[in-house]
Amino acid sequence: MDNKVEQLRRERGLNQEEFAKAIRVSRQTVSSIENGKYNPSLELAFAIADFFEKSIEEIFIYERRKENEKK
Repeated sequence: MDNKVEQLRRERGLNQEEFAKAIRVSRQTVSSIENGKYNPSLELAFAIADFFEKSIEEIFIYERRKENEKK
């Protein structure tokens, strides 16, 4: 799942460590989310959205795979 976490974090002038402390996760978790290697839990996605004062849909971009769509 694509996301805008890194963009929003940088706009706030935060490094990964500062952002991680603010949302109570490890820096490695932030890195994995930003790189698309880890999709956050719903609870963490809400925490991130609350931090940036955005909706989850504004931060996380979900695109269905074509093989999952009905024809």
